[in-house]
Amino acid sequence: MSDGAGCSAERTGVNHRYGFVAHGGGHAGNRRSNEPQDLCEKETAMADERPEKILAALGGAGNIVEIEGCITRLRCELHDGSIIDEAALKQAGAMGVVKLGAVVQVIVGPEADTIASDIEDLL
Repeated sequence: MSDGAGCSAERTGVNHRYGFVAHGGGHAGNRRSNEPQDLCEKETAMADERPEKILAALGGAGNIVEIEGCITRLRCELHDGSIIDEAALKQAGAMGVVKLGAVVQVIVGPEADTIASDIEDLL
């Protein structure tokens, strides 16, 4: 979660599927025993790397004509749609890729607008 909303010293339970945190009295006994102590740092690092990885997989800044977030997808107009690396997109967290010539939609989930904005900052 790029905004850090899921990271809290008092966290007692995290629902990774829906991205919310259940707060409680901060009792250490409520924490899952197999949850790594540095989960927040790992989530933040992964979220921070996503825009760079997605941009690289789309062929780099020079291949982007336009990119915008649309609910759960990154809508990308590219100079050359044939050079994208679908495997790298999926490794960066994409749930799917839809190609139609030079237009590519990368399904990334509800954080699409944030990722698109971060990629635009990199251009």
